[in-house]
Amino acid sequence: GVTRLLLTRIPFFKEIIVSSFSCDSCSWSNTEIQSAGRIQEQGVRYALAVTSRQDMNREVVKTDCASARIPELDFEIPAFSQKGVLTTIEGIIDRAVAGLEQDQPTRRVADKEVARKIDEFIGKLRQLKEVNSPFTFILDDPSGNSFVENPHAPQRDEALVVTHYRRSPQQSAMLGLEVDAKLPDAAEDLRDEVLQFNTNCPECNAPASTNMKVVQIPHFKEVIIMATNCDSCGHRTNEVKSGGAIEPQGTRITLRITDPSDMTRDILKAETCSVEIPELEFELGMGALGGKFTTLEGLLKDIRDLVEKNPFTLGDSSTPSRTGKLQEFIGKLQDVKGKAQAHFIMDDPAGNSYLQNVYAPEEDPELSVQRYERTFEQNEDLGLNDMKTEGYEPEAPSGR
Repeated sequence: GVTRLLLTRIPFFKEIIVSSFSCDSCSWSNTEIQSAGRIQEQGVRYALAVTSRQDMNREVVKTDCASARIPELDFEIPAFSQKGVLTTIEGIIDRAVAGLEQDQPTRRVADKEVARKIDEFIGKLRQLKEVNSPFTFILDDPSGNSFVENPHAPQRDEALVVTHYRRSPQQSAMLGLEVDAKLPDAAEDLRDEVLQFNTNCPECNAPASTNMKVVQIPHFKEVIIMATNCDSCGHRTNEVKSGGAIEPQGTRITLRITDPSDMTRDILKAETCSVEIPELEFELGMGALGGKFTTLEGLLKDIRDLVEKNPFTLGDSSTPSRTGKLQEFIGKLQDVKGKAQAHFIMDDPAGNSYLQNVYAPEEDPELSVQRYERTFEQNEDLGLNDMKTEGYEPEAPSGR
């Protein structure tokens, strides 16, 4: 057979594609319409009060996802039960009658009672075409691409009520659209997405890529995790940045390590945080190791690697006495990771560091968090003394 396509525009509506198929062998023919646009932002519902024969001749665009109802007969043509069609209200009733009559001969043999009831209903549908009494024709299309003609356009049609509505999640799923419980804002989009940007490897300067992800830490705040992988030299590095502002007060977190399970606590060490272990007479200044989001065991491992990889401490440039002391320190650090009890102190003037409370939201008996006012020197290190957040606008010149 041959299929013909026509792109046409319906006045006061939109463009549609009309397809027509015909077969010369058996003379079978079929017509179908499709919307030439996209799915609309809202669904549409047409309610027409049919009161005369002229109303039966109104043009109707019914897409395949639209449903048609006649409440007076409790009659409905469900969505996706018919192909899209460009017809009239009378044509829709004729198609419904043809569909009901199609299997009537078989029904009369199998179940005479059902066939009789369908015959009665077909008679009621045909009576509608005479418009002996008014009835309501309702066309509901979640895609918003169906149409009922207004012969008085551009004036208002008193007999036709057009209602636009927001689709339900079930209707969106029926149309194949992604269903969201709510419309996310830009910040929520970032939380669910890993951003990637091009950079250079800090080791070999070859082109590399950096991945960035916003993560919400429970009972704390948001942080930004950045990881760089180099395909040329295999170098890998990661860094954590605080996703919020500098807190009004500094934070001093003290954990008494009493059990090996404490090694699994999550830690966010900001780049402004210093670390201290009094039992080992060890202190790690702010800026060392950068920002880290890891566990307590992982941070102690990073501290050990920092000591071992320093060529001026354990390398060829070191002295035997210094090497012995550092080897002893590494041994004690290993004991802390295993069974020795010690205090682990994190001091962050910016207040953006975090150590997991495994009893949250209850108090942790081994963990204490102290808030304190920053000194002038700490504010100077953070660049807050010269930061002006109010009254920085230039004064307007005075008039002459």
